[in-house]
Amino acid sequence: MTGTNRTRRIALINPNASAAVTAMMLGIARRAVPADAQGRLTLEGFSASEGPPLITDEAALADAAAAMPARVTAIAAEGFDGFIIAGFGDPGLLAVRQQLAQPVTGIAEAGMAEAASGGRRFAIVTTTTALHDSLIRTAHDYGHADALAAVRITPGDVHAVMNDPARMAEALLACCEQAVRLDGAEAIVLGGGPLASVAEGIGARIGVPLVEPVAAAVRLAWQRCREGAGRVARAD
Repeated sequence: MTGTNRTRRIALINPNASAAVTAMMLGIARRAVPADAQGRLTLEGFSASEGPPLITDEAALADAAAAMPARVTAIAAEGFDGFIIAGFGDPGLLAVRQQLAQPVTGIAEAGMAEAASGGRRFAIVTTTTALHDSLIRTAHDYGHADALAAVRITPGDVHAVMNDPARMAEALLACCEQAVRLDGAEAIVLGGGPLASVAEGIGARIGVPLVEPVAAAVRLAWQRCREGAGRVARAD
């Protein structure tokens, strides 16, 4: 198939070395394929070749960013039409864009853009205390300084929280409710691909749109592939 109707292949690349998390995010990504992409878009998942199973601080985020260009270059050789970097810090996004002609989409980029759409103020809700400042910088880099109402982080050790799905769901829900009630958030974006597993269960309970960033990235990546967006520069 040729032209605008041909099938596109998008690689979802997890910057963490966790095959289980990659598989979970890939399942969510496939369920989020837009109606007009059905039968015309395939998604394939890849994990980092080494490193921690979870990025929880700025040092790990920097290591992931440094490793991403070589990892994506190797994957690009398989003939993909677009790429999703499925770590909420969008590690290595700018560097990868500078070396590839195909569109590259970050889940933080997509999630924040969707949360802020229509002029809404939004909050980021996540589990990683040590990434608080990095998340604020990322929001500002993407032009959302005025739209960002708050960054809310679940209490307790990040690994203990994320290893207990029920605990994680309740902790995220509590932060979402605080962001709406105390910070005036009109939308919430979950700050992490691995958090997507509980998004459906809490989305209907907070009264404002809950943006799951992996799903948002699929929608944006598909749009860019269709439009032939090519390189999309991240704001400095």
